[in-house]
Amino acid sequence: MTRQSTQSPAPVGGFLPPQINSLEDTGLSPLWLQDLILKVLYFRGYLTGFKIAEEIALPFSGVADQLLISLKQEKFIEVKSSSQGGGLGGDGAYTYGITGAGILRAREAMDRSQYAGPAPVPFDAYNEAIRRQKSGRMTVTSRTMRQLLAQMVISEAIFQRLGPALNSGSSIFMYGPPGNGKTSIARAFGNLVLSQSMYIPYALYLDGQVIKVYDAVSHSLAPENEAGGSTSNLRPNTRRDLRWVKIRRPFIVVGGELTLEGLDLVFDDTTKFYEAPFQVKANGGILLIDDFGRQQVRPRDLLNRWIVPLENRVDYLRLHTGRKVEVPFDVMIVFSTNLPPKDLVDEAFLRRLRHKIEIGDPTFEEYREIFKRVAQDKKIEYNDQGLAYLLQEWYIKRNRKLRASHPRDLCDQILDISAYLGALPTMSREMIDNAGKAYFVDI
Repeated sequence: MTRQSTQSPAPVGGFLPPQINSLEDTGLSPLWLQDLILKVLYFRGYLTGFKIAEEIALPFSGVADQLLISLKQEKFIEVKSSSQGGGLGGDGAYTYGITGAGILRAREAMDRSQYAGPAPVPFDAYNEAIRRQKSGRMTVTSRTMRQLLAQMVISEAIFQRLGPALNSGSSIFMYGPPGNGKTSIARAFGNLVLSQSMYIPYALYLDGQVIKVYDAVSHSLAPENEAGGSTSNLRPNTRRDLRWVKIRRPFIVVGGELTLEGLDLVFDDTTKFYEAPFQVKANGGILLIDDFGRQQVRPRDLLNRWIVPLENRVDYLRLHTGRKVEVPFDVMIVFSTNLPPKDLVDEAFLRRLRHKIEIGDPTFEEYREIFKRVAQDKKIEYNDQGLAYLLQEWYIKRNRKLRASHPRDLCDQILDISAYLGALPTMSREMIDNAGKAYFVDI
């Protein structure tokens, strides 16, 4: 038998996936789990008992071994080989293969769903886990915020409004001209939540349907040993429920691709299982709706979709069967837009958004500080005379607005031009004029 790990993960935010000691502890039907094993073998070929247990994320001893024994007795699988020293009756060292009868049953199961991965977690267990981990969020202070936004130049008035907004865990509406750091601020918030961890399941089970939650693109794995244990040392017969994965609290960004359909359960007619929507994948973290107002759906329709979740902190999802289910809505939504608020939302909806923050153009002094930092970072020789020329010739005379992103872009132009000329990157008048001509366009 494989030796059980003695390490024990610590709870995250008051929650630790419970131990699995029996088939009953999974909350799933043994017949459904048998079908899952058959689909795994159908797709992956010959596997050992331990490998099968790993594929379905359940302990071998007392769970997967019992399922294998039943499948073998019913002649749906057969032992193909065994390692020397293997035990009796479905030991994890045995290699299993699917039989002809098993192939027929696997195909019948795939007509219902082609899902063949970690065993899902009952929907109710997921809801309870999200509620229990809500208390695990970090409360930020002024000092934390200064560390978080240290790389940005932000007015003190805006800075003092961002901290309370982040602590609310509710909703933020950031608006203002493009290029002034709205997305950068939201991503700094994301860096904060990414420093914390939580547990989510690979998938959910509801009314015989599977809903895939974990997404390698949207979620970042967190080391188990941060909480006192290490899943890398957990063997197949470990009792810790491996159907749950420890992740960094999510920070998910959606932009122009967002649709109303993308905010509900997405059923794939080919694979016959669901993909969780953006806000479910973002539970416990932040969902940034970037470039709000640029989506293909009308802004007011999109905003109306959020009224109930924002007020009641619960959301309702619809299965393709027509059934609606309730799911916790523990998401901070950040709307970021370059468009005037009056063109997007009415006063009634703005009341429902907890914090409204305008990120305006930088002052001349703030612009100078940004340019100085960027020039130093990009190894461009900075001088105030060059900046004064830039401001006079390319902003004041042309009645052009300052933008926080301009220093970065203009410095990149200087680097491109100096590399072409084989000259040192400096803030000479000639270099600034060449950069301005290449970068600015009068519209």
